[in-house]
Amino acid sequence: MCGITGWVSFERDLGEALPTLEAMTLTMARRGPDDHGTWVAGHAALGHRRLAIIDLPGGRQPMSVRTPEGDVALVYSGETYNFAELRRELLRRGHTLRTTSDTEVVLHGYLEWGEAVAEHLNGMFAFAIWDGRRDTLVMVRDRMGVKPLFYHPTSDGVLFGSEPKAILANPLAETAVGLDGLRELFAFVRTPGLAIWKGMREVEPGTVVSVGRDGIRVDRYWSLRTAPHTDDRETTVARVRDLLEDIVGRQLVADVPRCTLLSGGLDSSALTAIAARRLSGTGETLRSFAVDFAGQEENFVATEHRATRDAPYVHDVAKLSGTDHEDVVLGSAALADPGTRAAVIRARDTPVGLGDLDASLHLLFSAVRRHSTVALSGESADEVFGGYRQFFDPKVRQADTFPWLASFAGGSRPRTFLDPGLSRALDLGRYIGDAYGTAVAGVERLDGESDLEHRMRRISYLYLTRFVRVLLDRKDRASMAVGLEVRVPFCDHRLVEYVYNVPWALKSYDGREKSLLRGATADLLPQSVVDRTKSPYPSTQDPAYTATMRGNARDLLADPADPVFGIIDRDGLRRAVDATDPRVAPLARRLFERALDVSLWLRMYKPVITTS
Repeated sequence: MCGITGWVSFERDLGEALPTLEAMTLTMARRGPDDHGTWVAGHAALGHRRLAIIDLPGGRQPMSVRTPEGDVALVYSGETYNFAELRRELLRRGHTLRTTSDTEVVLHGYLEWGEAVAEHLNGMFAFAIWDGRRDTLVMVRDRMGVKPLFYHPTSDGVLFGSEPKAILANPLAETAVGLDGLRELFAFVRTPGLAIWKGMREVEPGTVVSVGRDGIRVDRYWSLRTAPHTDDRETTVARVRDLLEDIVGRQLVADVPRCTLLSGGLDSSALTAIAARRLSGTGETLRSFAVDFAGQEENFVATEHRATRDAPYVHDVAKLSGTDHEDVVLGSAALADPGTRAAVIRARDTPVGLGDLDASLHLLFSAVRRHSTVALSGESADEVFGGYRQFFDPKVRQADTFPWLASFAGGSRPRTFLDPGLSRALDLGRYIGDAYGTAVAGVERLDGESDLEHRMRRISYLYLTRFVRVLLDRKDRASMAVGLEVRVPFCDHRLVEYVYNVPWALKSYDGREKSLLRGATADLLPQSVVDRTKSPYPSTQDPAYTATMRGNARDLLADPADPVFGIIDRDGLRRAVDATDPRVAPLARRLFERALDVSLWLRMYKPVITTS
């Protein structure tokens, strides 16, 4: 796992641009604390920061091959889980490979198959290849978008990087955010290809972006397609189990310490159980980590969305699977620390505004990194198997909007926290409606598919092509900010393709969420976890945290000149600070967190905000 960046300029020799390239590369030091390298040749300059996972001495980058027609150089981030099979294939085809790293396999795979190499890879990856044979930069991103990659066209080429901060370190990129960028920040939809920063684009999942003298070309090599499902229930459950066994086995491969992130839910418990059993066969004990909050046992109040605490279920799984388990217990002071807030914003380059959820994830990953370099996560199982309550809500099923917004009036979240003038300019209701229409246009319908089945397919499609990318981006930025590689087995494209096309009646055959996953792994799990209902990522219920947020928001209000009040409604924030009704406390807390995030982001990045 690494950070990559680069610059292509067809009108100049970049030999003198090394200081700028090094500055771009340095922005991603946290993504790659183990090594760094640069490569400059003519019109191309590549930079790399390495987090060493496989073949620690042999996988240095940038990696290049000299051919009679010109050099071919690669910077690569991610993991290719089928690299061993591909390596054997390339050796059979006459390639000479000097390392055991997956990076060299990808480079030689490109020499063998060209841009079609992407179709041969199973993994999470984002990479860029400068092909000196045809003066072309080739950028490739994995099918589900697990690893990020951004680019910024220039007058004579392109800038690119794993994160926007790498691109913004080049003087050619303007630190500016326009209306569409602000809409992406506040609408809670994810438009494929669109970045928050002006002039910047995202390499879409499952695509190849080629940059040559004649311009930029985008080609899609994978998309989520509709296909008939003919397997019966028993066969389907068995297939899911077989896939999970294979996926987890592949994703445990590493030359560094590994662990799992365990929440006590069905998803992470299933992965932990499979991983623990596999490692025990080689005499190794799996480490597992869970997040909890100081005072949570005393402060916990059951809600409609969260009926139970995680800890008892976590401990049941750890005991049954025999993991070496640790609870990472976080206090309110650490969650509310401005330094933690700054670290989260720096990792994301934007004020995403998930408050203590982001803070706790950052602190959890920081604690895990002291023991492990690779962690397996249950992220994305809800999107794949149908775990969210919206899948079972008749109102959501009929709503013509994104399912995660359907429970709000008008199909979007209330926007009372925005400055009224900005709110009118953004027109988020229309933006969300247009984005929804574009998104569902990609859903293919089977001949004879019932209206209900098509509705459920559409909900699955929206979660798998829009919502999951928000979560994956959050996971990648938070983990890589502390040099931790988090792998997501449920994003293996084979599993995604297979389960997506399973009819809804079969996905929910026991009348509950994630029936297939439960059926496929119940024999490995404690009964308490098998019976547990879906519970979201935990949030602190410590009143001290809310009190600190309220105090910080009150301090923010004391400075009416703070630029945040060009975005956040000052009167609305004041009302939230003064509110005493406990029923509005959760909403007020989210507003405090959002206002503080935006204020700090404006001070840290000093973006030029354009609303015309």
